[in-house]
Amino acid sequence: MPDTLSDWHARLELVFSRQGRSKTVLAHNRHEGPLLVQKALYPEGPAICHVTLLHPPSGIAGGDSLSMDITLNEGSHAVLSTPGASRWYKSLGRPSAQALHIRLAANSRLDWLPQENIFFEQAHASSLTRLHLQSGACAIGWEITQLGGIDKAGHWNEGQVLLDTQLTLDGRLMWLDAGELQAKCPLRHSNNGLAGFPVMATLWAFGPQVSTGHMESLETGLPWSDTLRAGITHLPQKQGQSLSLLRVLGTHTQDVRQLLIAFWMRLRPVVLGTQGTYLRLWNT
Repeated sequence: MPDTLSDWHARLELVFSRQGRSKTVLAHNRHEGPLLVQKALYPEGPAICHVTLLHPPSGIAGGDSLSMDITLNEGSHAVLSTPGASRWYKSLGRPSAQALHIRLAANSRLDWLPQENIFFEQAHASSLTRLHLQSGACAIGWEITQLGGIDKAGHWNEGQVLLDTQLTLDGRLMWLDAGELQAKCPLRHSNNGLAGFPVMATLWAFGPQVSTGHMESLETGLPWSDTLRAGITHLPQKQGQSLSLLRVLGTHTQDVRQLLIAFWMRLRPVVLGTQGTYLRLWNT
């Protein structure tokens, strides 16, 4: 049970399945507490199901716990997004947490495109992401983190955040990206860390091997300035698959998001076999 009446404990379970030869449907939708989805939409046709994840309180406070368990069955393709930023507020001595588990069966496809996490002063938060892929599954997604409020970007003076992302293929760990960031940590201002930038992001893409020529074209024109920086890591895997990572640091979340979108639009045809389509949510 929650420690106080102000705590929110929420859980969401979604299962996507292929119906017939080509349609993806939201076959199972169960929620507890203030975490739910809007109606499934098909702006790209019946093969790709678009769903927006909603958290009506619009903020995560001390003591809150959110859990999402999402399964894509064989042959399905889902695009998951959020309507706005996730705001993590002052914890008042009680940690807040979010745990996301996504399971992708063989030949399933995923676009995970949430808007940013904003961690305000004195937030004590943990955000865990677990991606469980079976051979033949492909996925592209990102995570955007902003430290401090919009009007005081970079002035996050108290708090700590645990970010922990893992990707497994057939039960074998392929990629681990975990660390605890504290407001007063020297790495926030070190050139080996965040170099003073208040916004950081990672785009990950797992799927068919990206050719050397295509990777070189993606690297061309990546920014490296006083307000926006980015770099690519490409990790070839077995059986003609690869994991590509785009790391971004920025002063403004909007600039970081636009770079991720542009990169996703260029990678999606290669990794997921379909053209990128600008989400209507991004126009708001």
